[in-house]
Amino acid sequence: MTPPEPLRTPPEPDQAPRRPRPAASSRRRDGSPVSDEYKPLRPQAGPIKELFAPVAGFGVTLSSMFRPTVTEQYPRQKVPPQKRYHGRHQLNRYADGLEKCIGCELCAWACPADAIYVEGADNSALPENADRVVTADDSGGAHMSPGERYGAVYQINYLRCIFCGLCIEACPTRALTMTNEYELAGPTRAGLIYEKQDLLAPLGEGMLAAPHPMVEGTTDTDYYRGDVTGPTPVQVSWVAEHRPDDPTLPAAEKVATTGRPRSAGRGTATRPAGVRA
Repeated sequence: MTPPEPLRTPPEPDQAPRRPRPAASSRRRDGSPVSDEYKPLRPQAGPIKELFAPVAGFGVTLSSMFRPTVTEQYPRQKVPPQKRYHGRHQLNRYADGLEKCIGCELCAWACPADAIYVEGADNSALPENADRVVTADDSGGAHMSPGERYGAVYQINYLRCIFCGLCIEACPTRALTMTNEYELAGPTRAGLIYEKQDLLAPLGEGMLAAPHPMVEGTTDTDYYRGDVTGPTPVQVSWVAEHRPDDPTLPAAEKVATTGRPRSAGRGTATRPAGVRA
């Protein structure tokens, strides 16, 4: 008994039969013959150049061996960086001692490495303003920064910071800048998280430690324009009343000046002391 023949699947009606691939032509389109020999595009080196090719890679090394060394002897000799070097951050102050940071958190939003953490607070929440609501146009009462708000918490994690400077560009009051300080290494990871007191610029000569009132008759716009040039006697007396032991009082009393006529603006009113005319 003969075995049955295997079933054969009939081809689909819409499937065209395969055609054999045509043989490769031995000539190009322009009629020139095609050669199987490989011809490099770059010119080949001569025998002498091929002989010294292994040594040519050491040419830069050999030429530098007889030049004077330029190694910086750090940390025994510290070379100052360039003026626009991106180093450690700094929170700046105005001329009368108020902080420039208003706690807007724009620097934290602009940071691509998520290295900045900011918490803003109202000046009205200060203990000295228990019975007073501080508004944007109110120069009285205690202020940490001009206006309504200030940066209560400010942290920069230098384990994440890439020193790109985008936070500097985002700051609307030029409160955050970058110094030339580059020695940021430390023994612990926690020590590389800088707090507000680590970033805040030191008080200059004649500045009053915040909080204290703004220069009388001014707004936060006057501060931003640079019209405030120093503390006034009213500010000094306020700090002497609320913090008589403040160490910044003696120097501020020497810097505080009297008012002088206002050159332009609001009628015949006099510009407060410490405000540029």
